[in-house]
Amino acid sequence: MNAPLPEHIRKALETVTLDDKYSLDYGRAFMSGVQALVKLPMLQRLRDAQNGKNTAGFISGYRGSPLGGYDQALWKASKYLKAQNIVFQPGVNEELAATALWGTQQLGFSPPGTNKFDGVFGIWYGKGPGVDRCSDVFKHANMAGTTEFGGVIAVAGDDHISKSSTAAHQSDHIFKACGTPVFFPTNVQEILDLGIHAFAMSRFSGVWSGMKTIQEIVESSATAMIDPERVDIVIPTDFEMPPGGLHIRWPDHALEQEARLMHYKWYAALAYIRANRLNHNVIEGPNDRFGIMASGKAFNDTRQALIDLGLDDAACQQIGIRLHKVGVVWPLEAQLTRDFATGLQEILVVEEKRQVIEYQLKEELYNWRSDVRPNVVGKFDEGVGASADGYSGGEWSMPNPTSHTLLRANADLNPALIAKAIAQRLRKTGLLDQVGADMRARIDAQLAILEAKGT
Repeated sequence: MNAPLPEHIRKALETVTLDDKYSLDYGRAFMSGVQALVKLPMLQRLRDAQNGKNTAGFISGYRGSPLGGYDQALWKASKYLKAQNIVFQPGVNEELAATALWGTQQLGFSPPGTNKFDGVFGIWYGKGPGVDRCSDVFKHANMAGTTEFGGVIAVAGDDHISKSSTAAHQSDHIFKACGTPVFFPTNVQEILDLGIHAFAMSRFSGVWSGMKTIQEIVESSATAMIDPERVDIVIPTDFEMPPGGLHIRWPDHALEQEARLMHYKWYAALAYIRANRLNHNVIEGPNDRFGIMASGKAFNDTRQALIDLGLDDAACQQIGIRLHKVGVVWPLEAQLTRDFATGLQEILVVEEKRQVIEYQLKEELYNWRSDVRPNVVGKFDEGVGASADGYSGGEWSMPNPTSHTLLRANADLNPALIAKAIAQRLRKTGLLDQVGADMRARIDAQLAILEAKGT
């Protein structure tokens, strides 16, 4: 027979409701990633109120998997959104929705004293193909800018394996082409936490923030901590604002907007990423030689791959494995990246679809001295383009580099594929030879299990 619950737990359970995720200002609540996107603007509004600012929110977009249920969740939470001055208006299409979000940042054009709110923050949402369609609006709105107490997040629902799409898609490169930094949360809690950072960075740097979501993250559920004060925002002190600042203004010539974006806004965003350490080491030790960089779902899969190989944090430190988690995949902040790469012999970049982090990492390290510059692999091993003179090129150096594939760019990745790639590189670099026979045997045994499963 089960023992009775303690009185304080029993009373707490009596007050639990399914609406806790929306009604609570502080506490813990079970929610999906989609529901976290509903809660996010409420947390931002509460943060603003605590800082003495009267703000409002606006949400618009067009449904599509994996964000197909976002509008329904917003409608169900309408009374909670209304209480926080947050308006949800689904768009006729993605472009009109994005244009409406652009309009929210033009509040600053009004004569002083005529505004009802100090600012309006916004969320645009859409499926990956909707991001493609909106690129023109995103470019214009991003160059125009945001307001000090506004800010915009464009949330993309990507379908890496074409589960409910006519073609697999990846929004990272479109966001990059539009000059929009790309956040990639790894779980439900990070949708809230990185979402708060995304608003803050948008306000500080004058750019829109992009947020990439995929099915495995946004359609998952977990218990999350609800606390408008949970995220500690650090305003950069090493970035000098230009005359006139970075926010939206009128009149504003197109070339002046372009210059402000390229010369200041991106670097303000990088300063924010650096000050708040949105990219950071998760596993590190004094004798690290092999580095792994990953973000989003690929980070979760990498953690599982290490576990599948029998490598917990202590074992990774013994071998010399350093794991770096990237919260903002573009632009890749240079100082945090250099700190991660220093002292390493090789770096394996784990990311799904086409390279985003890998190309930036190689550019950052290109001019390092050869005696300190680590080797970088990701989609392909170093054999691509190798010739008799010892030079090795990139993926375009051979008529077809498929035989040198390390982590495929098509479809998606899984822990088994990543585990095999990690083991292969540890052998190639000779790091496995430097550890005890017991650890080598354990890794070999785990790989044999993966091979037997056919994964």
